Amino acid sequence: MAKKDDTTIKKKAGRPRIEIDKNIFENLCAIQCTLTEVAGVLGCSEDTILRYCHKEYGMTFADVFKIKSVHGKVSLRRNMFKMAETNVSMAIWLSKQYLGMKDVVETESKTDNRIEIVWEEAPTDED
Repeated sequence: MAKKDDTTIKKKAGRPRIEIDKNIFENLCAIQCTLTEVAGVLGCSEDTILRYCHKEYGMTFADVFKIKSVHGKVSLRRNMFKMAETNVSMAIWLSKQYLGMKDVVETESKTDNRIEIVWEEAPTDED
């Protein structure tokens, strides 16, 4: 009879552990990817991502996402302000968002089809 070799390594039961690249995970959060999208890109289930967040960060996915998505928002804002230097539409949109400006449409009369656009600044707290 053949003797069993003592150096035989036992195989673990179950699926092999999925390794999640922390850098890729954080970059996906930065560009506002949803849990479903993150799981899809990393090739695992949403439950795996949820467990990874608890293990790696000690937080829920929502909490990790909230922290890591800030970098993407800052990057986007930086690019929008840079774009506003040469893109009039972006400059107008940003002025409405951050300076409180708005479009005011006034018509001269019912027979006159002209529209005049006047820029007004919104009242500030100091007024």
